[in-house]
Amino acid sequence: MTSGRRGEPEGVVDLRRLDLAPGAGARVDVPVALDGITLGGQPYAPEPPVVDARLDVGSSGSGLGLRLRFTTALVGPCQRCLAPSSVAIEVDARDFQAAGRGDADDPDEDLDCEYLAGPMRMELDVTAWARDAVAEALPMAILCREECAGLCARCGADLNAGQCDCTDDEVDPRWAALGELRERLGGAGDDAS
Repeated sequence: MTSGRRGEPEGVVDLRRLDLAPGAGARVDVPVALDGITLGGQPYAPEPPVVDARLDVGSSGSGLGLRLRFTTALVGPCQRCLAPSSVAIEVDARDFQAAGRGDADDPDEDLDCEYLAGPMRMELDVTAWARDAVAEALPMAILCREECAGLCARCGADLNAGQCDCTDDEVDPRWAALGELRERLGGAGDDAS
């Protein structure tokens, strides 16, 4: 079963159509169009832009267990050197919807899946869930390679290509006062080792 059939919007699955009895489960493959993400003002595009997400739904007396899985990549500039980069994203997200919760009930983060809406909270917005799951699965930094040296903070040279011509004796004026204090103290800290 795929989404978008029988009047369903793309990326939305009507869980009522699965007709699950307690103890039963179903697997649904859902094509999901992923949006790009902007990090630090830089755009990162999903590759491929449409993924086949696997949705597992399990029914029990206490409610519905939901699991969403897919793999994608984000392509954009390295966050250290701005070279083209790509990072693989593997999503394996889970959620839960408690049984007996209706539209009139106030949302509860422990009992309600925030991606369910519609009559009896049974229309699952897989696209919104996938978008949020990608954001949660992002690494701390998107790099062209793990050992990326980045750019020189002074001249902007790509340090992956080699050392730049900047010298280490150039003192940042914000630190000049500490250098003066060291000179006045006569380098006393140098003999402490």
